[in-house]
Amino acid sequence: MTTAKSTPTMKSPGTAPGAAGQKTDPLQLIDVDHVRFYVGNARQAAHFYASTFGFQVQQIADLTTGSRDAAHYLLTQGNIRFVLTTGLTKEHPASKHVMNYGDGVKDIAFTVFDAAAAYERALKNGGESAQAPTEYGDDSGATVVSASVKTFGPVVHSFISRPRAGKYSLPEVKQGSEFMPKFKKVANSDYHLNDYNIQHPCGLKFVDHLVGNVEMGAMNKWVAWYENVLEFRMFKHFDDKDISTEYSALMSKVMASGNQLIKIPINEPAEGKRKSQVQEYLDFTEQVPGVQHLALRTDDELSSIAELRRRGVDFLAIPDAYYETVWQRIESTLKQHGHTAGVKEDHKRVKELGILVDADDEGYLLQLFTKPLQDRPTLFFEIICRRGSQSFGKGNFKALFQALEAEQERRGNL
Repeated sequence: MTTAKSTPTMKSPGTAPGAAGQKTDPLQLIDVDHVRFYVGNARQAAHFYASTFGFQVQQIADLTTGSRDAAHYLLTQGNIRFVLTTGLTKEHPASKHVMNYGDGVKDIAFTVFDAAAAYERALKNGGESAQAPTEYGDDSGATVVSASVKTFGPVVHSFISRPRAGKYSLPEVKQGSEFMPKFKKVANSDYHLNDYNIQHPCGLKFVDHLVGNVEMGAMNKWVAWYENVLEFRMFKHFDDKDISTEYSALMSKVMASGNQLIKIPINEPAEGKRKSQVQEYLDFTEQVPGVQHLALRTDDELSSIAELRRRGVDFLAIPDAYYETVWQRIESTLKQHGHTAGVKEDHKRVKELGILVDADDEGYLLQLFTKPLQDRPTLFFEIICRRGSQSFGKGNFKALFQALEAEQERRGNL
């Protein structure tokens, strides 16, 4: 029988696999363990992400596996792990979340060496508990420990510590082993899209960054929270002069973990003639902050976007005028910083697929943004490919905002 029990909250820091006895920083992140979405119907949402974005429906925890309060679907692609959770009662937090905000991100979970130690460090740094360290086990004796702290709005960060080897360990999970107790594997023969997605890959590799939208005047508060509680550092800063058009603007500060495993830009609206896309988001969440979009990394932007478009993914429309000047701007920037090679992707194909391109001192990137993934304009994906550049497409901000404003106007929200 699967068990869940609270564990003592004070534990010594863990040890790295293969380095017994070596002390580690409690907040050192090993991986993005998973991103959990609260959704209204996990079965249907799983089908959507599998059919449009090529995810494998790999494991399920539901009534048939002993999960009595919620259904959970584990979706994987590359090193991306999404968990879609639906409450089975009106009292479940997922049910309340969906009622208030619609489908959205609830938890950005990190694999750490010792979940209890990470949790204690975060609380000592000023964090607020969302869930005390809890151990989940099964009849074999294998366990996973999870603990969580609150961040902006309803979002939490969970710390997950897994065994160094064997069942539930991160290497085994990446190879298809059970994700958590009560999860069961889904045979490809039981879910026809799994085989199809193997044969027609979308090429998404891992979570590059996640963007949080907060209310006006709250950005610096949450920047300080990430610096103090999770010991992140500010990676980039964009003000309303960087991210604006004639009509709307926002400000953004990008927070990065110490090893830059994950980056979390924090956006707040800025004054403008009309409503920014951040304010539109907040209007549909009753001014409650949350995760606006996830950026998913690919090694081949053209192949990924082509396959996603073929599957019916709706992307923002980039005007033809953008491509009249983009190549000169990119080549000039790369040469200015000593890069002898230009953009290797076929320029004509980039335009045909409507992909945005930007460059900085480290190289260039390609990116494109989907339209909202659901009826409320509160969640979308970015597909990004980095060719050296570690920035976020500053040179594309104006074109992106104009495309976003066109969609806002279509929705009657500009």
